[in-house]
Amino acid sequence: MYDGLPSPSIAPIPTGWKPIVQLVPMNDSVPLQPPRLAIVGGGLAGMAAAVAALRRGLRVEMFESRRRLGGRAGSFIDPATGTTVDHCQHVAMGCCTNWADFCRRTGVEDCFSRHRRLHFISPVGQQTDFAASRWLPAPLHLAPGLLRLRYLSLAERLGIARSLWRLARTPAQALQGTVGDWLRQQRQSPRAIERFWSVVLVSALGETVDRASLGAARKVFVDGFLAARRAYEVLIPRVPLGEIYDRRLRQWLVDHGVQVHTGTRIRRIRGDGNRVTGIELPDGTHRPFDFVIAAVPWRRVGRLFDPSIRAALPTLDAVEQIESSAITAAHLWFDRPITGLPHAALIGRLSQWLFAHGQPPIEDSPSGHYYQVVISASGGLAGRDRDEVAAEVCDDLKAVFPAAADARLLHRRVVTHGEAVFSVRPGIERLRPPQQTPLANLALAGDWTATGWPATMEGAVRSGYLGV
Repeated sequence: MYDGLPSPSIAPIPTGWKPIVQLVPMNDSVPLQPPRLAIVGGGLAGMAAAVAALRRGLRVEMFESRRRLGGRAGSFIDPATGTTVDHCQHVAMGCCTNWADFCRRTGVEDCFSRHRRLHFISPVGQQTDFAASRWLPAPLHLAPGLLRLRYLSLAERLGIARSLWRLARTPAQALQGTVGDWLRQQRQSPRAIERFWSVVLVSALGETVDRASLGAARKVFVDGFLAARRAYEVLIPRVPLGEIYDRRLRQWLVDHGVQVHTGTRIRRIRGDGNRVTGIELPDGTHRPFDFVIAAVPWRRVGRLFDPSIRAALPTLDAVEQIESSAITAAHLWFDRPITGLPHAALIGRLSQWLFAHGQPPIEDSPSGHYYQVVISASGGLAGRDRDEVAAEVCDDLKAVFPAAADARLLHRRVVTHGEAVFSVRPGIERLRPPQQTPLANLALAGDWTATGWPATMEGAVRSGYLGV
């Protein structure tokens, strides 16, 4: 699974990092109980922290306010069709080595299919398949695929290659401003920006090129496309996310000794300015713990602590300045298949990525062939009628897939997550705190912490690993 990629291992340890968990050797005459760790938050970051903590021999309890684990990587049952659908499609890339390590350790790697060929559909419906060359080494392995993008002129394709080379050769710390401004300085045409740069970056960063930082864009292209031959490959869930993270991973955690408390809101993390002492439940019960990891969204973390603890965490002041970005998922059920492709990127349209889930019609049910269309950085859709959005998405599909023109839409559900991811605006890295805090037995976890990655599953897992 890792051929041609960096070794799957725990996230690199930053300079000066010290784990919150430092086990004391046992005295032969006084046996010690393993330290107790409370993880507040049952999303991907919290689960990764639990996996890392188990490896250190800790007793772990996890507290999640919702009735399910997985955080944003979750599913729901559509009442009209009875179909279990994901809130939004989650896709990993081959460069996500810590996420892959997490899946391997917890035994869920069989829940994902690896795709080495990406499918791009031009505005007129022309399909171009993008894959690595069999004989060129990285970073040249994708050059033939780039040159096959015939919905761009030859001059535009060569210009993209030159700009990619400049971006890769420029140190990350030297990059300032937005990627959109930089692309215009590189004399990238509006069509090249729309049909190449935006196609990759908006879906990867959850932000438009005119708002996303140039450093974040470099991260996507260098790590995701240029660093290794298989880094660009995508891994797509075979089953609903709830099956992976709430059922199978929950069972794995329980089987390995983690006490999982869902539907349990934590009122406060208690302690003083020197250390935490435990957590407080809604009924006022105080539960003592040796260590605590706060693995909640950045919008909630500041309200989670006793005032004395909050005063000792000045980095959280900056967290309040982090902005969010919306993602919209259009769930569509047709009476017939509209394409044989498992996924496709739609160029120059409102619809960005199509994922085919291929469920056959169910007798006496409106359920049909199910597709999900994802629109990242969808803040511009705020206020638009959902039927109007669904109609435009269907028009996009009919324009590029001939079979869609004759297909009948049986059911639709459009869901917009207004705070789906944090916005990777210029200067975002100054707002992201490290996992370690001034309190020796308190850590933070979440993709919004300083992981070096945008809002991704890889970033969430890295934060959980680094928090222990």
